Amino acid sequence: MHKHDQLYIDGRWVSPASPRRIAVINPYTEQPVGHVPDADSGDADSAVEAARRAFPVWSATSVDERVALLKRCHEIFTAKRDAFTATLVSEVGMPAKLTRRIQVGLPMQQFDIFADLLPTALAERQIGHSRVLREPIGVVACITPWNYPLHQIVAKVVPAIVAGCTVVLKPSEVAPLNAFLLAEVFDEAGLPPGVFNLVTGYGASVGQRLVSHPDVDMVSFTGSTAAGRAIGQAASATIKRVALELGGKSAAVVLDDADLPTAVRATVSSCFLNSGQTCTALTRLVVPHSRYEEAARLAVEAAERFTLGDPNDDATRLGPLVSRAQQERVHALIRRGIASGAELLLGGAEAPLPARGYFCLPTVFGRVAPGSVLDQEEIFGPVLSILTYPDGDDAAALAIANGTIYGLAGAVWSQDAGRAARVAGKMRAGQIDINGAAFNIRAPFGGFRQSGNGREMGIYGIEEFTELKAIQMPAS
Repeated sequence: MHKHDQLYIDGRWVSPASPRRIAVINPYTEQPVGHVPDADSGDADSAVEAARRAFPVWSATSVDERVALLKRCHEIFTAKRDAFTATLVSEVGMPAKLTRRIQVGLPMQQFDIFADLLPTALAERQIGHSRVLREPIGVVACITPWNYPLHQIVAKVVPAIVAGCTVVLKPSEVAPLNAFLLAEVFDEAGLPPGVFNLVTGYGASVGQRLVSHPDVDMVSFTGSTAAGRAIGQAASATIKRVALELGGKSAAVVLDDADLPTAVRATVSSCFLNSGQTCTALTRLVVPHSRYEEAARLAVEAAERFTLGDPNDDATRLGPLVSRAQQERVHALIRRGIASGAELLLGGAEAPLPARGYFCLPTVFGRVAPGSVLDQEEIFGPVLSILTYPDGDDAAALAIANGTIYGLAGAVWSQDAGRAARVAGKMRAGQIDINGAAFNIRAPFGGFRQSGNGREMGIYGIEEFTELKAIQMPAS
């Protein structure tokens, strides 16, 4: 059991104002695996005050000092990677071999990447008679989700800190245990008091206070589009910067000359990664009319290979959803999809499930109508929707891909590289893969439209936490 009864504020483990605790539930066993403090707005105020006090000194440190500290963090983090993996499997439910590679492996890489990129990101530029500087924005509130909790924490907290900002982190109350391990990393590395602060609790109390706090200069949030709208409204009263990484309903557009079996297998794998609880998941497979039957058969065959089971068993390809509430939400959307007239090809919400665990069967819908619930709503479960367009009509395929409120990710498949690039260029999304190209941790990550604003990862992730200053120099 991971029993955390204190918050990390101003370089110390301190008791919260209230004895209330939040239980953390293992989504496979359905049993508690730990608890964390249910902090309140007063605890949030204490964390912000500590961050504000620390900012003048920390922002004045040299780039070399910050890089050295980041490298120490990387060494300590690497030594704790097995503990991070076990903790994340227990609170998120992603299969262990994927957790090790993605949930822990990607954050581990980011420490070194941000250290390498920092000098370039903060380099001064000369434009005519002006010196253009990048300076840290100030105190940053980072509010992070439960689906890739450590990855999202590191993608926000680390670049903010190395940019010279000070941070208050509020992790998701559903999967907060990994954040305590990270606080131990920062503490052991010797991060000065107040530079990083950890406050756990609910969005309605801690989150709301951080977003509206007058001494918070920026909010970086990852979560649902509905929550992002509320955060934007609350933050507007103090004109603070808000970076939002929100939902998605990403489309894989398969052109008529594509390698269909490869495209379908890759799309199903993307859709079902982390049991479908991935904001960039390719949840809509868009294929030509004439290739629908083949695409449907291939999708079902690929989906049937996703075996459910214990996340610690290497044979498991599909772990549970993160909570009972999430399971009920996904099943409700599946039922709405059936009611909309789509063809249920595999899975569904009524077939038998394992005796324990918040599972959802791998589910595939065919003949999904543009504009329907399965085309428009982010389900956040292992549910694939297949839509069709007239053969050879790339514009019709694009209309489907761009026909939602979202714009986070997408994919294009074609044996004609130029044609694929032209279609990708017209997709209104922040990240497009062509023919299964791999995720690039150094490239900018973020969305168009109601998938959010701002960018994470690489040099762009550091720049996000800075302000530009121009100093006009007199003629010599």
